[in-house]
Amino acid sequence: MCWSATADLVAGGAVTAVGVACVAQVRRLRDLPLAALPLLLGVHQMIESVVWRGELGEVAEGTAAAARTAWAVIALPVLPVLVPFGVLLAVAPSVRRRVVPFCVVGLAAAAVLGFAVASEPVAAQARGHTLGYGIGLPGGAGVAPPLIAGYLVATVGSLLVSGDRLLRLLGTVVAVGAALCVVLWKLEFISTWCAFAAVVSGGLLAWVRTRMRGQVLI
Repeated sequence: MCWSATADLVAGGAVTAVGVACVAQVRRLRDLPLAALPLLLGVHQMIESVVWRGELGEVAEGTAAAARTAWAVIALPVLPVLVPFGVLLAVAPSVRRRVVPFCVVGLAAAAVLGFAVASEPVAAQARGHTLGYGIGLPGGAGVAPPLIAGYLVATVGSLLVSGDRLLRLLGTVVAVGAALCVVLWKLEFISTWCAFAAVVSGGLLAWVRTRMRGQVLI
C-alpha cells in the first residue's frame, strides 16, 4: 500500500470507506475510538500519497513537509495511545485492569515519539517501492529498538488481552504482519506496518457489526 502515490491514494480511499461504515454502525459510544481507527488509517494512507508526490517534486515543499509531519503524528504518538485506550473503553469492565498497563506503555512511547516529531522536521526518502521516514530521537538511534518494542506492546498487546475473540484475532494477525514487516522491510518498518494495519481494518468492521447485533464475543 505504500508502494507509490497512486497505491496509497486508492488504498486509502478504500480503507476510509471501511472506516465510514464502521463509524456509521457504532451503537455504543465507548466503541467509537476503535471503530474510527480504519477511518484514521485510511486518511493516513492518503496523506502518504502527498508525501510520495513531494518526493517526486509534484507538490510544493511546504505541502510535502506538512504531509510528512501529519503522517508522523498519526503513525508515531497517536496510534500507541488510541489503540490501547480504545480497547480499554470497549472491553468488559472485568477486563479493563489488565489493559491498563498497555495504556501506560503506549503513553510512554507516545511521549518520546511526540517529542521527537515536535523537535525536528520529519524527513522522508523514497527507497525503491517504499518510503523511509526519519525523526530526531532523543538519545539517538539506540533508543529505537525499545521504542518499537513499546509501540508494539501497546498496540498489539492490548488487542491480545482484550478478551474479545475478534479483537484477539485481529491482534494476532497484526502481530504476524508486524513480524513480516520487520523481516522484509527492516529500514521502513513503521511505514510498512501502518500500511498493513490499514489492510486489517476489515476486521474492525466485522467487530463493529458484531457489537451492533449485541453479540459481543467474550
